[in-house]
Amino acid sequence: MKRTFILALVALSFAACRNANNQTSEAQSAVSVGNDTSKIAKVAPADAPVIVFERDIFDFGKIEQGEKVQHAFKLKNTGKSPLIVSNATATCGCTVPQVPGEPILPGKEGIISVVFNSEGKMGMQDKVVTITSNANPTVTTVHLVGEVLAKK
Repeated sequence: MKRTFILALVALSFAACRNANNQTSEAQSAVSVGNDTSKIAKVAPADAPVIVFERDIFDFGKIEQGEKVQHAFKLKNTGKSPLIVSNATATCGCTVPQVPGEPILPGKEGIISVVFNSEGKMGMQDKVVTITSNANPTVTTVHLVGEVLAKK
């Protein structure tokens, strides 16, 4: 009786383990299908949106520690389809970018606003903002550069 119980328990363990593995495989398959770029409608490179920045480096000069610098990076979509800026991230939490909420149509302009807080910073600064979009190429960077001086 005791042996039958142990065998039944072992059999259930294997069945549960096999079911868990099947669920994992199914989940991985679903993820693979979900990330399968061959299923996504692609835009031909010649028709893709293209980001062109008016200036990709903004030199804020010399500021006193604790000051905030705001800058609007002006961009234009020189491509043939709408530009969707999906994300913008900075190298540290002291720099906060904000992306356009609407697609930028071909030939139209948009802005990526960036605020740099110099609190706790000293010396030369180069804050990189990485922009992700549906443009060709998909990743672009802009820079805020300048010098943070000690408070007087």
